[in-house]
Amino acid sequence: MKKLSNYKTSNPAFSNYFWENNPGASKTMSIRGIIIKSMVCISIIAMIVAYIWELYDNGTNVRWFTIGGMLATIIISIVISVRQHWSHFLVPMYAIAKGCFLGGFSAFIRAKFPELPYQAIGVTIVTFFTILVLYQTRIIVVTKKLRSVILTAAFSIMIVYIISFILSLFGIKTFIWGTSWFALVFNVIAAIVAAFTLLLDFDYIEKHKNKADKYKEWIATWGLLVSLLWLYTEILRLMRTFAVKF
Repeated sequence: MKKLSNYKTSNPAFSNYFWENNPGASKTMSIRGIIIKSMVCISIIAMIVAYIWELYDNGTNVRWFTIGGMLATIIISIVISVRQHWSHFLVPMYAIAKGCFLGGFSAFIRAKFPELPYQAIGVTIVTFFTILVLYQTRIIVVTKKLRSVILTAAFSIMIVYIISFILSLFGIKTFIWGTSWFALVFNVIAAIVAAFTLLLDFDYIEKHKNKADKYKEWIATWGLLVSLLWLYTEILRLMRTFAVKF
């Protein structure tokens, strides 16, 4: 039997660290378990987003929900990375923090373009199932070369975002924001890479179902949330750019 550590994916939640064999485990990771946990977390996010939208409509400043949620997701992700056995309560906490971020982030866009968040959700769902079908039918095969390209692209985009965030603390606005053609092209590329990251995650989960420890369903759920919510954010930004520019 091949070791689980032989496989890699672009999503940090599915790194080799999380898939070390445990001979003492009595249960293994299942697709059904991942789906149930993912739906629970998505429901948590949806409820928090709806609550923050209501606060914003009532005149509450939700900027701190956005900033606080973003910082909290980063901290929680780091803790999950080093304390994987805590994932059963850390992943729901991640969902709460992400709900705060998305609620605040999308509230500003919803104020000017009320239909965009719902349209972005629809496009995200369609993209998710499109990538899933492409993977299941093997129209797109996850090869080492494809995996390497997506890993490199995802890593590069994350570096750009980090640098951009640091520069913004000093009042410097980078080209990736706004409605310029540079920002638009970057946004499109980021959305495509986010979608293909899902492709790699499907491949990794398939290779490890019924093998990894049961509690690692929470880790797999976290990984899917990271990819899905990144995709949703990029799609929402892209739709806003088109709405403003055209």
